[in-house]
Amino acid sequence: MSTSTATPDASFTLDGEDVPFRPGETILQAAQRAGHYVPHLCWHPEFHPHGSCRVCTVKVNGRAGAACTVQAAAGLAVESSTDELNAHRKTLLQMLFVEGNHFCPSCEKSGNCLLQATAYEAGMEGPHFEEFYPDRPVDASHPDILLDFDRCILCELCVRASADVDGRNIFAIAGHGIDTHLVVNSPSGKLGDTDMTLADRAASICPVGVILPKRRGFAVPIGERRYDVKTVAEPGNQEAS
Repeated sequence: MSTSTATPDASFTLDGEDVPFRPGETILQAAQRAGHYVPHLCWHPEFHPHGSCRVCTVKVNGRAGAACTVQAAAGLAVESSTDELNAHRKTLLQMLFVEGNHFCPSCEKSGNCLLQATAYEAGMEGPHFEEFYPDRPVDASHPDILLDFDRCILCELCVRASADVDGRNIFAIAGHGIDTHLVVNSPSGKLGDTDMTLADRAASICPVGVILPKRRGFAVPIGERRYDVKTVAEPGNQEAS
């Protein structure tokens, strides 16, 4: 019969260190619980993983896999912090930055942004790619919530939160390829025509600066924000709000 705690032989190695795991845990879940940092963007402990961003890609017994979806198993040899994988993550982060308008100095989410913090931790240099400069409209139709679609990284956390926690299905992903984008499920496509509230889980889960409360800008000064105080790699500071 399975128990909720790891047994002495229920462990795998992560970059040469033993990591115990509990039955049913993924590599990322076990690593997080043991205080090890594996970079990620779309994973959140409240939701079932779906491995969309691939930033958490690791080598498992020599084969690439998403740490958020691969189940932990005894004896696995997992590599995460290698030159090859870190270079791969930098490239993914650089592409995310150029696919949206991520101008950190002017963004209300700066210092609380998981994308920004992950890029800092990865030592990301300049984008090295041509900027896309998407022209997606800002939606200010809601009395309490602002949407800036240009910053969306398609993590789908707001989609899952609205459907699974709030029971409203406010958000969805539409389009294909480079035209994939976040949409609002309302007759007009505007957030103001939905019943979303600031109390919804979807209103606070965005890891970047897409979903923002109105009239609260810079309430916490730059320099005192989450990732200004502790890096994203420090235990307890590794996922979206």
